[in-house]
Amino acid sequence: MFQSGLLKDRVALVTGGGTGLGLETATLLASLGAHVVIAGRRIEVAETAAAGIAAAGGQATALQLDVRDYPMVEQIVGEIVHRTGSLDILVNNAAGNFRCDTEKLSAGGWRAIVDIDLNGTFHCCRAAFTALSASPHVGRIISIISSYAWSGWPGCAPAAAAKAGIQSLMRTLAVEWGDRNILCNSVAPGAIADTEGTKRIHEDTGRGAHELARVPVGRFGSRADVAGAVAFLASPAGQYINGTDLVVDGGRQFSFAQEQRS
Repeated sequence: MFQSGLLKDRVALVTGGGTGLGLETATLLASLGAHVVIAGRRIEVAETAAAGIAAAGGQATALQLDVRDYPMVEQIVGEIVHRTGSLDILVNNAAGNFRCDTEKLSAGGWRAIVDIDLNGTFHCCRAAFTALSASPHVGRIISIISSYAWSGWPGCAPAAAAKAGIQSLMRTLAVEWGDRNILCNSVAPGAIADTEGTKRIHEDTGRGAHELARVPVGRFGSRADVAGAVAFLASPAGQYINGTDLVVDGGRQFSFAQEQRS
């Protein structure tokens, strides 16, 4: 799909990169030549992921990171630059979510998700600013949000609000940091098969078939679809893309128009 060596000599930090979409993204970036730093709260998970990438011939480092802890984020970014000499790509993928009707949602539950998703993304962007600004390849910030950032989703108020906040943050930073050698974009997946999010939101609630019927291409997305979108934005082909939401949902956002065909 992509040219070999496309991301050679680049260093990419992928938060929450040990499993799911994060691991798929980290694996693809490494296969394209990037030195990938997989960061997550569970170091054993990050180490297993990094070992798998290394076994396939890629460069990967595992570091423990809690994106909610700004001093820790700052320290990790400094360690990455010290070890590798640069930081060129930041993929904000770390996230949390659970389904709960809003009238039953506790303040603590709200804060838990917003702190990981929104605050964690800000922490990483802020801590990485200096290193990304110095990148000879033009620094990239790519944040994974969701299509419910603008549509909302019943039972997922904290995540929907946090993802909308990240979307706005990326647009704001695109304007603020565009002339500082940093491009900021988001990738917004729809329902992605074989992910915990789709299982919780669609399958566990018995809405899987209903949701699938609203996707014009007739299938849920794959983790590879999302990783490919990230790689595109991180590549030289994305060097004039800034402040954009790249939607990866098979046309689901336009299902209202599809319904007019019947």
